Amino acid sequence: MTHSPETPEVPIRPYAVGAAEVVPGDLLALSREDVAGRRWHVVTHTLPVGPEVIQVTLRPPLGGVDREETLRREQRVTVAGRRMDVDTVPCVSSPALDDVEFRDGDRVHTLRAVDPEAGEVAYVRRWGAWAAEGSPSAASADDADVRRWAAEADRDGVLVRHEPRPVRAAEAAGARRVVVTGLGAVTPLGVGTGELWQGLLEGRHGIRELADQEFDGLPVRIAGTVPVDPAGLLPRQAARRMNRAAQFAVLAAREAWADAGYADGGTRESGLDPERVGVSLGAILGDASVLVGGDRRLRDRGARGVSPLTTPMTVPSQAASQVSLDLHITGEARTVTSACASGTEAIGQAVDRIRYGRVDVALAGGAEAVVTPAIMASFAAMRALAAGDPAAGSPSHPFAKDRDGFVNGEGAGVLVLESEEHALARGARIYCEAAGWGLSADAHHVAAPDPSGDGIALALRRAVRDAGGRVADVVHVNAHATATVDGDLAEARAVRGVLGRRDVPVTALKGHLGHLQGAAGGVEAVAAVLTLHHGVVPPTVGCGEVDAAVDLDVVRGEPRVLPSDGDLVLSNSFGFGGHNAVLALRRVA
Repeated sequence: MTHSPETPEVPIRPYAVGAAEVVPGDLLALSREDVAGRRWHVVTHTLPVGPEVIQVTLRPPLGGVDREETLRREQRVTVAGRRMDVDTVPCVSSPALDDVEFRDGDRVHTLRAVDPEAGEVAYVRRWGAWAAEGSPSAASADDADVRRWAAEADRDGVLVRHEPRPVRAAEAAGARRVVVTGLGAVTPLGVGTGELWQGLLEGRHGIRELADQEFDGLPVRIAGTVPVDPAGLLPRQAARRMNRAAQFAVLAAREAWADAGYADGGTRESGLDPERVGVSLGAILGDASVLVGGDRRLRDRGARGVSPLTTPMTVPSQAASQVSLDLHITGEARTVTSACASGTEAIGQAVDRIRYGRVDVALAGGAEAVVTPAIMASFAAMRALAAGDPAAGSPSHPFAKDRDGFVNGEGAGVLVLESEEHALARGARIYCEAAGWGLSADAHHVAAPDPSGDGIALALRRAVRDAGGRVADVVHVNAHATATVDGDLAEARAVRGVLGRRDVPVTALKGHLGHLQGAAGGVEAVAAVLTLHHGVVPPTVGCGEVDAAVDLDVVRGEPRVLPSDGDLVLSNSFGFGGHNAVLALRRVA
């Protein structure tokens, strides 16, 4: 509501004339008071109505309604010193607002149209009161004042416009389909998704004896550790500023980025808007060794011995921030911490960010490096760790009758997620659809799962529903199955309860890898994507004899062909404190 761009700025140089001298286009003030109060009107028409009298039609110079004035020919009036093009001055009226229901967020724009140099003022309604936008100290008005402004606007030469708060239509779930276009992994089986997938199919494990002296004296000295130093695979200066988990994450993210067909270096080199790309990674602690090392140096060398990088390298969010830095991603870099469900929840959150248009591309997964003496001692004190000789086979026995605990592990798994239209527009290879996800909480115990499995079952059902599918569509479950006695049974009860009596093939990767904590969901999602893509279910390592109480079709011994009578694969993650997260992936033609 501003005057027409064709309307010139009119300088005000008042001088008196007789009414008989007025012509259309003159900017006219009828009295000295009008001149002082900057109340001007454009003469749009003149009409003689008698020997001594003329009738003039007047309109506010910034637009408004016409009014008629009858003037004596010798009557003195004031003109502004310059004529206006009458055709550029709109004839408009302010609407009545008596029946309008105002809401917070509405705006009312007012323009004193009789003043050629006036500017528009916007008032915003907040908490039932109206205040001038950009002027916190301005006096507020109420709804009655605003209605009065509109009612008196035409008389006073003011234009009033009401702008209702925008009402956005609710978007249906899954407004945009999300697809997986890239994969990256660093695991105890090696660096890269090729090493991971080949090791899974061959039934190999990456659990090793912890030979470092710092682990001497611990009751359990085995873990699923990455067999190479990640720092050696990165530029030295960059690696020095990353904790071990962040190093894993950057390596996995780089592989996933390249696998998705993007250029080395990141968003700029790939021709992407960095604001439309995000990072979403799960972590519990990230790398506990940094804080432990800082504390040790403090005791041994004093305050001067503590590195200034200790704090930024301790926070769990370092992995996400380092991936963002490495690939120049500015859209967002989020970290999810929900115990061992962190990686899966991070992927689910990224799915939603793409679904609803917040970003177009996201790197999502998890990274963790908590194979440290204190963490190992804590898990051992909980009697949660398995013991055994890795040379004799995997010490981790998920779903097995003789299972006796999990094996601590480390690594990272990252997916590149994109909106389907974005992937198709650039001709990307699509592995599968990231179709949905589900969350729930047990609200049962600080560490132990709810033995009924009800919380897990809720997350499973929510994931299927969020994917727009049916339970009958599920053809495979990549189980969390840490090889703890109670955890495996709770999950088995939930899976059987949700899927019914159908024999859906189930596999668990903890026998291959150990439990990668916050990274588990990311790595297992990578494996689930490859299962859909290749149509092959890897076997469960370490499960010699399935516990009869498990009552699931656990794939063992050899890989199995993925059933073709459905299209959904579920990847499960459950964590201390009752965090449950399930990712649903769908096969694409």
